Amino acid sequence: MNIRFLLLTGEGHPSPLCEQDLQTIGMQCRFSSAYSRLFLTPDTPTLSVPGRGMIVGKIFTQEGRAVTDACSLGNFSGRLDDHLLHHYWGEYVALLIDRDNPHELIILRDPSGGVPCVYALRNGHGFVTSDVSLAVELGLYRRQVDWNSIAHGLHFPYRRTERTALLGVHELLPGCALNLSRSGASVSVAWSPWNFVARNIRHNDPHAATDEVHKAVSTVVNAMATSDRRIIVQLSGGLDSSIIASCLRDTAANPMFCSLVMPVDGTDERPYARLVTDMLGHELVSVPVGFENVRIDFPTPPSSVVPAMGILHHATSKAWDEIGTANGISTFYTGGGGDSVFCYLKTAAPAADAFRERGITGAIPTISHLSVLHQCTLWKAGRLTLKKLTRKSPLSWKVDRSLLSLDVRAMAEQPHPWVNAPSRALPGDREKINDLVGTQLYAHATQGPNRCVRRPLLSQPVMEACLKVPTWMWIADGRNRAIARDAFADILPDGIFARRSKGSYSGYIATAYDRNKVQIREFLLEGKLRANGLLDPVALSKFFASDFAPRDLSYTRAFDLCTAENWARNQAHKVG
Repeated sequence: MNIRFLLLTGEGHPSPLCEQDLQTIGMQCRFSSAYSRLFLTPDTPTLSVPGRGMIVGKIFTQEGRAVTDACSLGNFSGRLDDHLLHHYWGEYVALLIDRDNPHELIILRDPSGGVPCVYALRNGHGFVTSDVSLAVELGLYRRQVDWNSIAHGLHFPYRRTERTALLGVHELLPGCALNLSRSGASVSVAWSPWNFVARNIRHNDPHAATDEVHKAVSTVVNAMATSDRRIIVQLSGGLDSSIIASCLRDTAANPMFCSLVMPVDGTDERPYARLVTDMLGHELVSVPVGFENVRIDFPTPPSSVVPAMGILHHATSKAWDEIGTANGISTFYTGGGGDSVFCYLKTAAPAADAFRERGITGAIPTISHLSVLHQCTLWKAGRLTLKKLTRKSPLSWKVDRSLLSLDVRAMAEQPHPWVNAPSRALPGDREKINDLVGTQLYAHATQGPNRCVRRPLLSQPVMEACLKVPTWMWIADGRNRAIARDAFADILPDGIFARRSKGSYSGYIATAYDRNKVQIREFLLEGKLRANGLLDPVALSKFFASDFAPRDLSYTRAFDLCTAENWARNQAHKVG
C-alpha cells in the first residue's frame, strides 16, 4: 500500500506555482475544506465521505471486511472520528470536517500508526504530510536538525514523542487528532490504551481472553491478506511470527516464507521456522545477511524524521529488499511488536498486579508461576513482587546517560500521551503500555518506496484485545505470552507452542562491533554529535579502550549513537 499525501493549509495556500509543482510530480487535489487542500498520488487508496471528509488509507469492519464506499459506514449522528475508532480499524489518516464548525478540520491518525503523519504549522499555515521529503522538494521546508530532540532521544532511548528530530516538524502520534482552524492548531488524544485496561472491561476469565485474542489476530491477518495477496512473511522461528504465518493457512494470500541467516553461531532459527513451513506445506527460503551488509554510514530514507534505522536495521533491510526485488514482492508481514502486545514482561509486575487485583489468595499462584518462568526460588519471586508493590514512585522511562555530555545528562523528559498513567494504574499495566510506546520508534524505520511492512500484531483490534488481558494471565503456568500460546494452540506446531527460548542477533551485533570498532570510534569522535556538544569525548575514548565480557551488551550504546550520527549527517545533503 503506497500512500503519499500532502495537505496544505492556510489562507491562499497553495500558491499557483506550488500547485503546478505538485501536478508535475503527479499529485492531484482530491479534497478541500474551508482553507485546506489535500494532494495525493494516484495510487494512494482513499475513501471519500461526502460532506464529512476523506480517509487516506484502508479501513475494515470489526469482522474484517474492507470498506470501499461511504455507505458501508452506516448511519451515525455523532462525530465521524469517534465512529471510526469504535466500529472500524485499519491503517489510515482521516481528514474530517467538524459538522458543528465547518471551518475546523480534524486529522485523525489510527491507533496503529500504519500511515505516517508529520506536520509543520505556524498560525494555522503550513503542511501535514505522510512524507516530509514532499515538503522539502516543493520548497515548503528546509531540513534543519533539532539537536535538543536528538539529545532527548539519546537520553531517553526508544522514547518517541510528537517532537521529531527535524526543527519545527512534529509528528501526529498514533491515536491522536490534530485540530486545525484559522486560529491555530491543537492536538488531542482520541484513543488511549488506558481505556482498555480499566477494571470494568478487562477480562476475568482466561478462556474469554484467549477467545478474544484469537479472534482479533486471525481477523486482522485474514483481512490484510485478502487485500495484499502476494506477500513475504519474515519468519523468525519465534512465537509471534509463527502465529502470523499460521493464520495465513486458510487465506487467499500467496505467501513466501523467508528466514534470515547470519554467519554466527546461535542466530540460525531455520529449524524452528521449518516447523511452521512444513506444517503449512511451503518451502522456507533462506535470506543471508553477511558482515558485508554492515555499514556505519548509509543513506537513510528521505521520509525519516527521527534517527531510527540502525546498523542492524540497515543490514537486514538491504537483505529483505533484495529478496523482495528478486521475487517481485513489495509487501512484507512480520510479528514485530509481539513481545509488547503479548505482554512479554521480564519483571515481577504481573504478580504485583495479581495482588492488587485479587488479593493475597490470587497472588500466590501468580508468584509461583513467576518463579517457574524465571527459574528462581519461590522466595525470590515473592521478594521481588513485594519490592514492586512497595515502590514509592511509579515506573518512569529508562534513562541512559552514558557517553553523553553533562548538559545532556540534565535533560528533562518530554511527554508522550500514553505514558500519562492514571494515578492508581497497576505496575504491570504501566510496563506493558510503556513497551507499546517503544514499538513506535521503529514503526516506519524499515519502510521504503519499494517495501511495505505490515505488523498485524500492532493493529487496533489486536492491541485492544490484548490490553484487556491482565498481566498475570500472560504468565500462567510459568509460560511467557501464555494467552497467545493457548489462543493458537490448535494451529501451531508443538515445537513452537512449547518453545520458551528466543533467538538473538546479539552474536552478530557483537561481531559487527568488533570488526568495525575503529571506524565507529572515528565516526563518533569526528562527527556532528560531538561537534554539537552532545557527547563526552573523554568517556568515549575510555569506552572504546574497554573490552566487554561475553554477556555485557554495553557496546550496543555505540550503535545507538551511530544511528543518531548517521541520520544527522544524512540531513545535510538531502534535498527531497
